[in-house]
Amino acid sequence: MALPGPEWRGLLARRWAELDPPLRERLAAASLHDAVRLGCDLLRTEEEEAALVRLCQRVCTGKEPEAASFYREQGNREFGRRRYQMALRLYSKAASHESPSSPEVSICFANRSAALFHLEHFEVCLEDIARAESHGYPDRLLPKVLLRKAECLLCLGRLQDAADALSVVESKIHMDGLMTSPTHQTLLKKLSQLKVKLHEKERCPEPAQEARGDMQGKSEIWEENDSISGASSSLSLNFDTERGRHLVASQDIMPGQSLLKEEAFVSVLCPGESLPLQDSETAWDTRVTNADLYCHRCLRQLLASVPCRGCSYAKYCSQDCADMAWEQYHRTECSLGALLLTLGVFCHVALRTVLLAGFAEVNRLVEWSHSGDKDPHNPKAGCKCLSETPEPGAGTRGIPGCDDSGQYHSSYQAVFHLLPHTEQHSPEHKFLCMLSVVAICKQLQEAGLHAAVLNQESSEQWPKPKTSEQTLDELSPELKTVAEAMLRHVLQLQCNAQAITVMQELGPGDGAVVNKKPVRLATAFFPVLSLLNHSCCPNTSVSFSGTAATVRASQPIPRGQEIFHCYGPHQCRMGAAERQQLLRQYFFECRCRACLDELESDVKSVVSMRNSFCCPSCQAPMQGEEDLLCCSNEACATSVSREKLSRRLQDLQQQIKKALDLLRDRKADQAVKMLLKCQMDAGNFLSPEHLLMGEMEDHLAQVYATLGKWQEAARHLKKSIGIVEMHHGPSSVETGHELFKLAQILFNGFAVSEALSTIQRAEEILSVHCGPQSAQIQELQEMKTCLSELPRSILQRT
Repeated sequence: MALPGPEWRGLLARRWAELDPPLRERLAAASLHDAVRLGCDLLRTEEEEAALVRLCQRVCTGKEPEAASFYREQGNREFGRRRYQMALRLYSKAASHESPSSPEVSICFANRSAALFHLEHFEVCLEDIARAESHGYPDRLLPKVLLRKAECLLCLGRLQDAADALSVVESKIHMDGLMTSPTHQTLLKKLSQLKVKLHEKERCPEPAQEARGDMQGKSEIWEENDSISGASSSLSLNFDTERGRHLVASQDIMPGQSLLKEEAFVSVLCPGESLPLQDSETAWDTRVTNADLYCHRCLRQLLASVPCRGCSYAKYCSQDCADMAWEQYHRTECSLGALLLTLGVFCHVALRTVLLAGFAEVNRLVEWSHSGDKDPHNPKAGCKCLSETPEPGAGTRGIPGCDDSGQYHSSYQAVFHLLPHTEQHSPEHKFLCMLSVVAICKQLQEAGLHAAVLNQESSEQWPKPKTSEQTLDELSPELKTVAEAMLRHVLQLQCNAQAITVMQELGPGDGAVVNKKPVRLATAFFPVLSLLNHSCCPNTSVSFSGTAATVRASQPIPRGQEIFHCYGPHQCRMGAAERQQLLRQYFFECRCRACLDELESDVKSVVSMRNSFCCPSCQAPMQGEEDLLCCSNEACATSVSREKLSRRLQDLQQQIKKALDLLRDRKADQAVKMLLKCQMDAGNFLSPEHLLMGEMEDHLAQVYATLGKWQEAARHLKKSIGIVEMHHGPSSVETGHELFKLAQILFNGFAVSEALSTIQRAEEILSVHCGPQSAQIQELQEMKTCLSELPRSILQRT
């Protein structure tokens, strides 16, 4: 949710409508500085305050012991069913709700270590055992956990450490006494078994596995740009009044060549879908969202999360990440979790941006923006208009965002210079953003977090307001500066927010073929990446690793050609009219080659034709721009309403969703029957090239792979690839992902020669879009090595 929730938006929309017309006009024309001052006066009604309190109560971000108990019990239930992955997630949820000083949190870590052991994540299991011990795990239960530790060390081949751990366990058991109790007898039996296992491993050590040097992939040639941080030397930064700042190829560029490697200046994890607690609800949500799956700082995938010390929401991949996040921004954000989730990701990004920049830098640039000085480094005054044309001969020094030596860095100054388009946003939208930002700053002041915001060591350096009433009515001058910067950033995000995406597994992920789809993981500011203008037929691909973005050329780019990035609406996914509609949020009309070619000709777009309906009677294409569609076959003359066919399409999508739910519940036989029925129904009213037809072939391939019917799976996936190629092109990243799945199926089905040729083609495509070090390329290389090492007699037969 980028913007605030519907209830808050509705309340402020009504408030806007109730304002006197002169005040609305004043707000519409106000600068960011004046808007914040007016907002401080407007956000004072009890209705708005009560609404925010009510909305925040629906979002659980605090430590709740009852929730911890619930999640731990649910985790125990799933563990008993041997559903260790789900148990792992539930134990993590339980740990996040326990106080760090509570002995119960050690139980959560110990239980989670058991799930990790069964999932064979031995190193991480050891980390959780250490956490359980450091958090005061009960002494009477310690032998069982120490035995698990010894067994992990054995599995990892750390024999001396395992022997030491077994000695500790043995002495611990004997010290506790009660050797005849059933529990101790069980422990002694396990201890004896592990001793035998240790002796066998010491007598016959396992041979060390040979390191495979070819698994590292090809190294990329990279030469850093002298003027643009993170950019290749093959790019140059230009500026003109029509295109603004943009990047141009300063030399010929080959497909797959890296053009930009940039770490996000700021990123905020998108929480993902999760139902808020209703006022009367007492049960806790057991569903897993992005907030449970990825580190809230570095965005690495989580296995055993480290919870925040103060809230239940933030989770990290390590204690180092947790400590760094706390120091940089989370000590301020922690108590505001419910409010930030209520007001949306854009407000959260805006707050974190100013916290990372530091108040001194924020204050310097805000003051600079109030005056007319062209030099942002002049401590006495401020800035020129951000859209002003650089002086002739100034080079990059005159381009907004560059420092006084003409360098463009991925810095707060570069973020600050991203255009907020203040005049283009609707007055209602600015009003919503303004009051949301002011609400956050007032909460910061009321919670006594002003010192943290100003990067001061203690709140004693800040004069505290005398009464809570004064705190509510009047923001401090410093927090008004913070609010102004935040308002700028919220408005900037509509045009400059970059979605960080990740290929996320669908289903349990324990099958021979892993099905993945791209998912929005976080929202971020990338100041250098933001220099790329949009095209519906871009010449680059963007991939992500954690919070880092890499831009690669997806086709040959001759010297002098502009570097383009797709902001979302792509020519392969929708027609020009639909793309233009979606691009309005960026306040420009797209004039790329794809749009001009399509808009200047009266021919219906290829995308529209391929994703069109066909006649229910004779399967010929349906035609017509209005609600009534007619069969293009004159001999048929069937007509049907567009609304009726659209409803039929929606019903079909619901049936496909039910089939996938059956597959997730491991009911593959029922899933395949339902999908085949859907496929038959779809053939009666959808074009054979419709993307949904390809998706159903893909789903059928997944089901047959689950059943181990590799030939059937490959047959359906090849049909899916044909449709994907038709829509996205044979060299597209979408085709590459489908070929990757086909390679997995052929590998598991022992179709060696076909698997090797598919692997080669998938490698060629994915290395261009994702780079030679990507996880998929590494897996393809492992499959290729495995197949190449098979005996010659087997290779000849296949």
